[in-house]
Amino acid sequence: MSRNLVLVINPGSTSGKVALFGNGELISEKVIRYTAEEIGAFKSINDQQAFRKIKIDEYLNENDVKKGDIIAVVGRGGLSKPISGGTYLVNKDMLEDLASGEYGSHASNLGASLAQAFADEYGVSAYTVDPVVVDEMHEIARISGLKGIERRSVFHALNSKAAARAILAEQYEKYNVIVAHMGGGISVSAHQYGKVIDVVNGIDGEGAYSPERTGGLPLITFAKKIIEESLSLEQIKKILAGEGGIKSYTGEIDMRIVEEKALAGDMDTKNYLDGMCYQVAKCIGEMAIVLQGNVDVIILTGGISYSAYVVEYLKSYVNWIAHVEVVPGEKEMEALYDGVMRVLNKQEEAQIY
Repeated sequence: MSRNLVLVINPGSTSGKVALFGNGELISEKVIRYTAEEIGAFKSINDQQAFRKIKIDEYLNENDVKKGDIIAVVGRGGLSKPISGGTYLVNKDMLEDLASGEYGSHASNLGASLAQAFADEYGVSAYTVDPVVVDEMHEIARISGLKGIERRSVFHALNSKAAARAILAEQYEKYNVIVAHMGGGISVSAHQYGKVIDVVNGIDGEGAYSPERTGGLPLITFAKKIIEESLSLEQIKKILAGEGGIKSYTGEIDMRIVEEKALAGDMDTKNYLDGMCYQVAKCIGEMAIVLQGNVDVIILTGGISYSAYVVEYLKSYVNWIAHVEVVPGEKEMEALYDGVMRVLNKQEEAQIY
C-alpha cells in the first residue's frame, strides 16, 4: 500500500535537511552535515548535486521508501529571477536559471534540481515554494534614490509567509501583517492581503544589524573605508554579510551566549544587543508606514525570537502599533510541505515559472 509521502529537500551551504511528511504529519527528518573537505572538493555548487543526492538516497533507504510511496517532491527555492509568492512546478527554465548562477550562487539553488531528480525517479512532480526572491513589491518601493539602482525584494519569504499563515491560517489573505524574521540575517516585511508589498532587505545592507550582518551603514564613512583599504567587491560582501553586526562588536554570533553575557552584567554586550533590537523596532515602524498604519498583527519569528529578552524589548517599542505574536524558530520544512499540499488539495493553482 502506498504511504502517500512528500519528500522535502532543503540544501544549505555546509548541511542539508531532508524530511518525509505524510497525512499532515512529519514522519521523519534528518540533518545531513558535510565536512569542509567534502564541500571543498567541488569547484562549483552545481558540481555538488550528485554527491548530495547520494546522501539523500541513503536517508530514503534508511526509511525503506519505495517508488509508489512518494506522491510529490519539493525543494527549497533558490536565487532565480524575481517571482510572485506561491508554489511552483519545477521546469526547464527554472533549472537553467538556477544552474547559470545569473541571479546569484547559493546551495539553495540545488533544491529544485535535486527535487526534479527524485521526482523523475518516482514518476511524480517536483515543486518549490516561496523562494527568497519572492517579489510582490509596489513599484514605488523599488525607487532607491539613485538612477540606475533599484531596491530589490530579497527576504526570508518562505518562513515569513509560513509564520503569517501559522497565526492567520486561511485568513492570511484578508489581513495586513508585519513579519520580522530574526536569525543570522534579519528581514522585515509588510504583507498586505497576502502580498509582500515592501521589505527591509538585510542581504543588500538595509535595516537592522544582525548577528553577522551590518544592516544599513553611514554611506560616506563606509565609502571612505572602501577607498582607504582598497576593498574588493568580495571583501565588501564579506563585511556586510559575515563580519558585521554583533560579531563585529563582540566576536560572537551565538545569540544565546550574547544574551547570557548581557544578562550577567556585561554592559557593552547588552548595549549592542539592545542596539540590534532598537533597529529592528525601527524597521517594524517603517513597515507600519508602508501599510498606512493599518496593521492587524506583528509577528516575530526566526531563531532569535526564542529570546524572551528580545521579544519583550520589541514589544515595548511596537505593541502600540498592533498586537504582537511570536512564532519562534523557522518552519521551512513544514512550509515547503504545506505549499505542495495546498496545490495537491486544489486550494491553489501551481504557478508556472
